[in-house]
Amino acid sequence: MTNLLLATDSYKHSHFLQYPPEARVISAYMEARTNDFSDEVLFLGLQPLLMDRLGKPVTRGDVDEAEAVCAAHGVPFNREGWEAVVDDHGGFLPLEISALPEGTVVPTGVPLLQVENTDERMPWLATFIETALLRAVWYPSTVGTLSWKCKAIIRAGLEKTSDDVAGQLPFKLHDFGARGVSSGESAALGGLAHLVNFMGTDTMEALVAARRYYGADMAGFSIPAAEHSTMTCWGPSREAAAYENMLDAFDGEGRLVAVVSDSYDLDAAVGGIWGGALREKVLSRKGTLVVRPDSGDPAETPLRTVRTLWEAFGGTTNAKGFRVLDPHVRVIQGDGMTIDSIGRLVDRMVEAGFSIDNIAFGMGGGLLQQVNRDTLKFAMKANALRDGEGIWRDVSKMPATDPAKGSKAGRQAVVRRDGRLAAARLDAVAPADDLLVPVWRNGELLVRHDFEELRARSERRA
Repeated sequence: MTNLLLATDSYKHSHFLQYPPEARVISAYMEARTNDFSDEVLFLGLQPLLMDRLGKPVTRGDVDEAEAVCAAHGVPFNREGWEAVVDDHGGFLPLEISALPEGTVVPTGVPLLQVENTDERMPWLATFIETALLRAVWYPSTVGTLSWKCKAIIRAGLEKTSDDVAGQLPFKLHDFGARGVSSGESAALGGLAHLVNFMGTDTMEALVAARRYYGADMAGFSIPAAEHSTMTCWGPSREAAAYENMLDAFDGEGRLVAVVSDSYDLDAAVGGIWGGALREKVLSRKGTLVVRPDSGDPAETPLRTVRTLWEAFGGTTNAKGFRVLDPHVRVIQGDGMTIDSIGRLVDRMVEAGFSIDNIAFGMGGGLLQQVNRDTLKFAMKANALRDGEGIWRDVSKMPATDPAKGSKAGRQAVVRRDGRLAAARLDAVAPADDLLVPVWRNGELLVRHDFEELRARSERRA
């Protein structure tokens, strides 16, 4: 789906006939409105849209295709307007987009970006791309915010129980979500958003996206790991042999290997095989075995696994008074992990006197798929109109039936007040104080963020 003219809602093709005749420029802004999930949002995802979609010119063939679709679909088509885009602008949309730096953690209700048309013949254009803009930003921003909130929970657990918070945290939440999303593009953008917060992933499209759009050489890492098919093909009578094969195939100094251990009886596997028949082999290795429970209660089952491993392998007590397993064994819990169950598991580990060093967390569809535009209540609304005399007029809505859906009037700016970002009217602030910076104008990318910048910005409020 590469035709930008069709990357919109059908009714927007009729909007060129709806704006008042004096309209020359329309300004519109995007924000995450007040919601029940988070009072802050990690802003991500605009740059891929600018590079991939807006960075490719509209062609005459795109116009012809869109006209044919609209005619058969039953909506008007602005042939004259789109031909002007092709003929007078080389196919690049005459728009200016100003935005906060990506990776910024922004309070809800603060504009993330603002867009205006630069050709006065096309006041309909700024809101025409609402669909594409919202879709580009709400999804990675929401996944990134979810991952960021999980990071805060895990960090708090590490700060209570670990002697090496900075070293442990980057690999504590692993992305297993590629198979659970709606498309490869979703895997790429959602997985990329997670990697702003952590460095563990099995979503390979995310690695390509981080490299392509933000210049990351390698944004995430993984380890060899078993799945049920590779274990159960050995059969129940050879479960220990399947595990031993994993230990032999993936040993090495500093290497980790994860082995799913619940194919038949998790407790028997942990106590009788890992902590019994294969105990000495595990201890003789140079690397680390990561035991993966994959069923049962998402807090109590991994805690029980840690307890059993402690009984079999022992460990040490760190400077904060919490138990750390022998370095040859660790646990990862990837089943049933949500922001709530991660919090519950962290609490149970702390209550039991075990350091969070002992465990890593994994999320799949819960990370990349169980979000929607309303999770953070993303919206894009027109806020100002400039007429033929060059006068800006406020535009806004305030539904009596739902005041929470009211929008901001007047062109927006973002300023810093008492250390926090806040919305302001553009005409009320000094230009140098406005943090909404032009990043795109008439087909030109004016600012390009790299991946390490995103990570650094996200840490300032993490």
